[in-house]
Amino acid sequence: MSTATVVGSGPNGLACAVALAQAGVEVTVLEAAETIGGGARSAELTVPGVLHDVCSAFHPGAVTSPFFRSLDLEAHGLEWCWPEVDLAHPLDDGGAATMVRSLEETVAGLGADGPAWRRLFGPTVANFDAINEAIMRPLLHPPKHPILVARFGLPALAPATLLTRRWKTPGARALFGGVAAHTFSPLTRPFSASAGLALIAAGHAGGWPAAAGGSQSIAAALAAVLREHGGRIETGVRVNSLAELGAPDVIAFDLTPRAVADIVGDRLPARVARAYRRFKHGPGAFKVDLAVEGGVPWTAEACRRAGTVHAIGSFEELVAAERDINRGRMPARPFVLVGQQYLADPQRSAGDVHPIWAYAHVPSGYDGDGETAVIDQIERFAPGLRERIVATSTRSPAEFAAYNPNYIGGDIVTGANTPFQFFFRPRLALDPYSTGVPGLYICSAATPPGGGVHGMCGYNAARSVIARSLS
Repeated sequence: MSTATVVGSGPNGLACAVALAQAGVEVTVLEAAETIGGGARSAELTVPGVLHDVCSAFHPGAVTSPFFRSLDLEAHGLEWCWPEVDLAHPLDDGGAATMVRSLEETVAGLGADGPAWRRLFGPTVANFDAINEAIMRPLLHPPKHPILVARFGLPALAPATLLTRRWKTPGARALFGGVAAHTFSPLTRPFSASAGLALIAAGHAGGWPAAAGGSQSIAAALAAVLREHGGRIETGVRVNSLAELGAPDVIAFDLTPRAVADIVGDRLPARVARAYRRFKHGPGAFKVDLAVEGGVPWTAEACRRAGTVHAIGSFEELVAAERDINRGRMPARPFVLVGQQYLADPQRSAGDVHPIWAYAHVPSGYDGDGETAVIDQIERFAPGLRERIVATSTRSPAEFAAYNPNYIGGDIVTGANTPFQFFFRPRLALDPYSTGVPGLYICSAATPPGGGVHGMCGYNAARSVIARSLS
């Protein structure tokens, strides 16, 4: 094995390329867009000088990623910035539940439910590196620390609605539920607690930082590492068939399974083609970027210091909203995620005009008025917001899919988190990165461990490539 082509320059494609280049492979990355990064891009979407993240915003998975940490990305220009409060979840009574990097400060802020929070997250945070290394790999492998992983994994198998019974206060229940809802799945579904456990543990271990200068800085740092190892990147190159790629020893696709099936065509084994075309995508996102003078006037003071705010209200309201979007119905009050990255990274603002990043969970392909729904939900907890808005920019599910074809129907996590796909993504196979065709691999977020800016899908795929080349 001496040459490889990676199709797609999202964090996973770049991670795969870097890992192969480190192994001495001559790597070329092909990107259809004019800029690299996939979900890790940034741009002035509203007014000049105000910088918005196009998709990904805060990065608990990136700052704790085993592969990213091994690369010393900080030496290649990446700088992490932490907000004073990592996450706030406002409630209709004017208060808010908060999570900060310190486990003990979070416990103290949760009052009567603090001890239960510590009992659940304390052991995982204390052993985070070992557990994270295990859960960032395909689930069908023997872990190095089975007892630690089992202690984490058993609660992760539960529906979020079951796990939240250990907390009695509305704030603690909503705080956990909002993080669990990052899976875009019904919170009554088995395994829906998993994202809440993993992301909160990562938050206590490494925080929820933003990248200085925008999420594009993550892609730029990965590209710098790749070039340092002799890799090349070509932008503006859309791949439609294998014939366009020549004859490298290895091709890795940072694409959806459906796109891989289209490109590989008849060379793909029939059983793999069927699985790839049956791969399920989840609900969509409707994004609204705001330029806001003076920032968002949150009623809860903690929200004014929080990098991320989950605007939805009670846990029960959240459960209903996530149920509706998975049934194809737009809720009257959707789950809205709000990013205030400028609090950690002031260079993104222009004077007193600040970028506000927000998106709502919506049904797949939703084509209604998401902008009003998003702003209404924020204004519910921040009266007077509308008077401060200087400019807006929106991106519907269809526009997300046009911007990045991996986001089918606006599915920005590249795959529904169903019970089957929780264990077997993109198909039932001992090696989920192999396509069944020698030399062809898939390395996108459709593979384990799934969505997020952590690069581990790409790194794991590269390990599979290297292992097969040595066998």
